[in-house]
Amino acid sequence: QVQLVESGGGLVQPGGSLRLSCSLSGSIFGFNVMRWYRQAPGKQRELVAGITSGDGTPNYADSVKGRFTISRDNAENTVILQMNNLKPEDTAVYYCYAARFREYWGQGTQVTVSS
Repeated sequence: QVQLVESGGGLVQPGGSLRLSCSLSGSIFGFNVMRWYRQAPGKQRELVAGITSGDGTPNYADSVKGRFTISRDNAENTVILQMNNLKPEDTAVYYCYAARFREYWGQGTQVTVSS
């Protein structure tokens, strides 16, 4: 069974850092699209960052450029979101996403940035 499991969420003060990790398993063909989304209360879900298994070129929402970094391990079974200089407006539930023939979602992990 395909499974995406996020870890690393939590409470952090403004200016702090968190490292989110998504473990990808269950697809014998692998995943060629990997993304992180987030959704704040009452707001639409937005794409934070994405990366492909092909060229590996990352892309980021303007709001996180220069602060967040998406990456994957060499085996392409883990996708990471390194979040630095966190701001209160980064507070949201963060969701891991992966796709090959179908779309798969993690259950989400809460990130709260507050003093």
